[in-house]
This record gives sequence, C-alpha cells and structure tokens, in this order.
Amino acid sequence: MNEPILEIRGLEKTYKGGVQALGGVDLTIRRGEIFALLGPNGAGKTTLIGAVCGLVNPTGGTIHAFGEDIRQNWKRARRKIGLVPQELSFDMFDKVIRQVRYSRGMFGLPADEARIEEVLRSLSLWDKRDAQIRELSGGMKRRVMIAKALSHEPELLFLDEPTAGVDVELRRDMWRQIDILRGQGVTIILTTHYIEEAEEMADRVGVINKGKILLVDDKNAIMAKLGRTEAHFTLPRPLDAVPPVLASYPLHLEGEGTRLVYRGGDGTGKGKREVAELAQIMAREGIVFTEFDTRDSTLEDIFVDLVEDRQGEEAAA
Repeated sequence: MNEPILEIRGLEKTYKGGVQALGGVDLTIRRGEIFALLGPNGAGKTTLIGAVCGLVNPTGGTIHAFGEDIRQNWKRARRKIGLVPQELSFDMFDKVIRQVRYSRGMFGLPADEARIEEVLRSLSLWDKRDAQIRELSGGMKRRVMIAKALSHEPELLFLDEPTAGVDVELRRDMWRQIDILRGQGVTIILTTHYIEEAEEMADRVGVINKGKILLVDDKNAIMAKLGRTEAHFTLPRPLDAVPPVLASYPLHLEGEGTRLVYRGGDGTGKGKREVAELAQIMAREGIVFTEFDTRDSTLEDIFVDLVEDRQGEEAAA
C-alpha cells in the first residue's frame, strides 16, 4: 500500500445557525491514487475540500498533509496542493497565459515559461494562450482553471466537479488528462455527479452524505461486495402475484403484472446462479416468458442504494 499523502481525522464543520456540514469525517488518501468522492448536493464534498485547501475553518478534527499538520504549516502544505473549484473564477478580460503565470507566482515560484507552455499544451490551450478568457467556451474556461491549478506543480490535486457543464467529448479529454497526471505521480481527489467518471478512473471510491462518510473502499471491492444482479422476465399474460413456487426468490411484479423482476445476489455470482435457476423452474412449471434480459448493477446503482438506505434508517430512527 502506498504511503498516505493526506490524513483527515474527526473533521467537523458547523456553520453559524447550527448547520453541520461535516460530522466527524475520517479519510486517508494514498499517494499516487485517484480517489473519487461521491455524494448528492449538500453532502459536504466542497466543504471537505475547502477545509484541506484553507478556504474553510473547521470546528473540530485534524488534517495532516505530506506528514504535517496543515493548520500549523498551512502555507508550506498549500504550495503542494492544487485546486480546481466548481465556480469559474478569473479576470475575464485577461489573457489565458497571463492568468496561468499569475497563479504560479501566487505560490512564490519563479517564472518558468517552459512549464507554462507544457501545461497549456497538455490541455490543448497553447493556441489560445493570447486569447482573452471571455472569448473562450465554457469547456475551455474549465481547462484554464485546471491549467492554473497545475501551474505550481502540485503533488495533490483537488478537482471539484471538473466536468460540470462540459460536453461528453470534452469530458473524455479531461479524463485522459487526469490519467496523464496520475502517470506523472500526482495524487488526485475528484468529486463528481457523473458516476461513470468514478467507474472510469478511480482507484478507490468514497461516498459522503449529510457530512458523514458512508463507505470507502477500492472500486472493484465495492462492486464485488455490493453489486447486484437484475433480471426482467416479460410475460405474455399478466400475473396477479408471484407464483408460490418462486416465492423464495427476491422477485416482484411490475408493468401491471406483465414483468417479473429479480433483484438479488451479493457480488459473488449468486445473482446469476439464481436467475438461471429461476429460468429452469419457470420452464418446468409452465410459466411462460417471451423475453428475458439481465444486467449487473453499476456503481451508480450502489451509490443510490447506499444514500437511500441511510436516509431510510435516519427517517425510521
């Protein structure tokens, strides 16, 4: 296992008025990984990032980055951290290259035109270097934000909804850029509403909701432990109820009784085995179906289930 680059323990943030944005978050990020932090709006993702980047003052807990207490050595740690925030923030009348140079200088680094050119070329911005930012598309403005964050050569990069509002093609370009950064040894923490981004890129995934971490694990381990199988049997004639011979399986009727739906399994292949058993029993018992399709749950399914289950538990409490 790679050494930790970021260790968060018991992190809390309560705003004036008593609104709790973070409720005792524990999180360890390994050097060199891509970590995806998933959660609905208002879950605490941006507050957590802001606490690490010095934009939010926590009300409790500790943050250690690069082996140092970030609150005691904030300036030194912050030089090694890059942040691409959700909101676009720059002088719209300034030139692209000047904004990126300025960001590098803000962290006390000497001018390095070769580094600036490297960053701009890697993001397909070199041809736009002398353009005013206001002339760029929304997606290109997002790339400028990433260039600014990379200008001071961070070891740890936060991307807060980096592809929000950009088209699919540009989103995939950014995925490729993130993969290149990982190859260069940059540790990346990504928050996103596009769960396919986490499936595509992340080594590990964390789920946060209402300021609390619900789950952190390797992406593949999550899929194995929490994955489910779903199968639909289309019936030529509607049923009033699930036949008794199938009652031991996790089945229910949909489509006014014309579709028998299985949702079960445990990520070990149990779901596929049970679906095969169901098909055999139905054939043997003369329960006719005209169509049949099956699929395994996605990371999005797992995420939605986790959030809904926790909300259900809180409502019942």
